[in-house]
Amino acid sequence: MIKYPRLADGATIGVTAPSSGVPKEWHHRLELACDQMKRRGFEVICGETVWKQRKAKSSSAKERADEFNQMMQSNEIDLIIPPWGGELLIEMLEYVDFNQINEKWILGYSDISLLLLAITLKTGIATAHGTNLIDLGKAELDATTAMWQPVLSTEASETVLQRSSSQFQKEWQDTNDSSSVYHLTEETHWQTISNHDVQVQGRLLGGCIDVIRHLIGTPFGDVKGFREQMLNEEPVLWYLENCELSTADLRRSLVQMRLAGWFDHCSGILFGRSAANHPVDDYTIEDVYTELAAELQMPIIYDIDCGHVPPQITFINGAYAKVEVKEGKGTMWQHFKP
Repeated sequence: MIKYPRLADGATIGVTAPSSGVPKEWHHRLELACDQMKRRGFEVICGETVWKQRKAKSSSAKERADEFNQMMQSNEIDLIIPPWGGELLIEMLEYVDFNQINEKWILGYSDISLLLLAITLKTGIATAHGTNLIDLGKAELDATTAMWQPVLSTEASETVLQRSSSQFQKEWQDTNDSSSVYHLTEETHWQTISNHDVQVQGRLLGGCIDVIRHLIGTPFGDVKGFREQMLNEEPVLWYLENCELSTADLRRSLVQMRLAGWFDHCSGILFGRSAANHPVDDYTIEDVYTELAAELQMPIIYDIDCGHVPPQITFINGAYAKVEVKEGKGTMWQHFKP
């Protein structure tokens, strides 16, 4: 049985850095994000880890876990949004008190998706894969990004609708004079391996494949046990996004996931857009997707709004989703089914 937190008006956001903190030269970006959230009616409490960054992490694994545990157990904090992702969140997982994970939303992506997936798999509490705090630091939000708040405000047993973006961002342009954080210039087009319209449904699980693959074989990556105990044999619908992997490394990772049983009783896979899908010896990303679809005999949808090429839809780990692709446009219903 999946448990869903709910975001209320005037909630207090806890900001902690279980992966990377914010170096001094970027503190202004974090301050802007906190100010914007206050203007939107939230309270904000920042932990000590968010202001620090040294040797690819905000602080020691134990310090990061302790601050995260405190925020999860605090009655003053209603949801947690890290400033952004990073590199070494996996170090702190063994210190997370999974027995004291209260039902409050955690929102983020990239390295944060490792923590999100581990929490849902171990506790059955839904987690939210979507925008990070830094990217909420401008006055204007595109329609896709802005859905994070309605999605997290959805009641248990209700359904929320999201649609594919109209445009996506080709490359980052960090300028302080813009009223919006993204520069959306390219037409969004969701694609399918079959080149036909597709509909697929199942319980959502996923994240950044670069990092969540490292849960395989650990106590935090028991997908089989989660399926059997929480999903009543409903199929899993995976969503994955690639940050830095070559096509060959992505292929190795997908084969490992298949051999580990992560794709057993799966209805389909959704892949986010990626700037990293460079061919290796003419081995293209389309080759990777085509081979995977043939092996698993299931639909593959790709170039969706998920991950490091914004904007991105807010995906709820554990929710029952129905996804449709028609003529390059995507529609996703998420049902907060127990």
